[in-house]
Amino acid sequence: MIIIVASMYQCLSSYLQIHYIKQNEQITQNDVALEDADVMDGYIPTSDDKERRREWEDTIKETLMDTSKNGFGFSRQEADHVMKEIQNMDVKTASEFLESQYGYYNAIYAYEDLEIHKGTAEEINHYIERKLSEHSFSWYFAKKFTDFAGLHMAFFATVLLSFLFIQDTRKNTYELLHTKPVTAIQYICGKVISGFISMFGVLVILNVIFFMLCLKTSIESGFPVTPIDFCVNSLIYIVPNLLMICCVYTITAEIFNNPLPAAPILFLHIIYSNMLTMKNDIYYMRPFSIMVRFPGRFFETHVAKMSNINQIILVISSVILVCISVTIWKRRRVH
Repeated sequence: MIIIVASMYQCLSSYLQIHYIKQNEQITQNDVALEDADVMDGYIPTSDDKERRREWEDTIKETLMDTSKNGFGFSRQEADHVMKEIQNMDVKTASEFLESQYGYYNAIYAYEDLEIHKGTAEEINHYIERKLSEHSFSWYFAKKFTDFAGLHMAFFATVLLSFLFIQDTRKNTYELLHTKPVTAIQYICGKVISGFISMFGVLVILNVIFFMLCLKTSIESGFPVTPIDFCVNSLIYIVPNLLMICCVYTITAEIFNNPLPAAPILFLHIIYSNMLTMKNDIYYMRPFSIMVRFPGRFFETHVAKMSNINQIILVISSVILVCISVTIWKRRRVH
């Protein structure tokens, strides 16, 4: 438990540093890759598309005129001619044109790098204020919490439940259970509920700890906070995953008389769930994922598409697995 809290704090602590920039305060200069930079590092999204396009074209022109080995050595007139050719093209078309006609590869990545820029104190404060007028600070933080909590809880549940379920599958215990006056539904549901409650208790503790940290930051920085944000996100995006993991262990224990074969399968499934698919710059959840990811920077974070449908599917699948487990138990029962 301590390891989980420490690991999650390491993942989330940077978001707790977000605050309005005070007068004469120096903006934080964190050594971070541009793709990972966020508002706490002093970077904000570039909202002016025209300005972003202008800066991109300036970058392209500079590279074309660069006489080093990384440049093209074009004269100013030649570079101006190229820029005139692409000025009416969209970025994707222009990038493809530069690649096919001049061997200028990956020009589109230069445009993507300009998605964010180093903001001034006034720009950063205005950006934070605008975003907090849309949602409370806890609304954003709860989503990042759910992102990392889902990942940690999936691993933790996979490890812990293997030990909880293995007790009943020992030879003498397993045979004895089938001779006791307990119905299949009582036993199977009891196992699922006991495993689920164990995991749910850990989730509640994590919610309390990180809500208090979020509240502390909100009070110190004057940010709005809504306590229900943590509860809603955990119930929708983590609880069904834990239920599914419990049910997978249950049916595995019934089929193999041993829950351990489920562990490597679930670990692989966690890796599968972590890899979102992208279409037209939109992230999508993979079917039957047991983790919900929230891509995007802190104030731009959003749940991956199809996540809500996926969670409903997990609940339905869990019920089906319980029914199958009950059937298997009945067939193996000793009369």
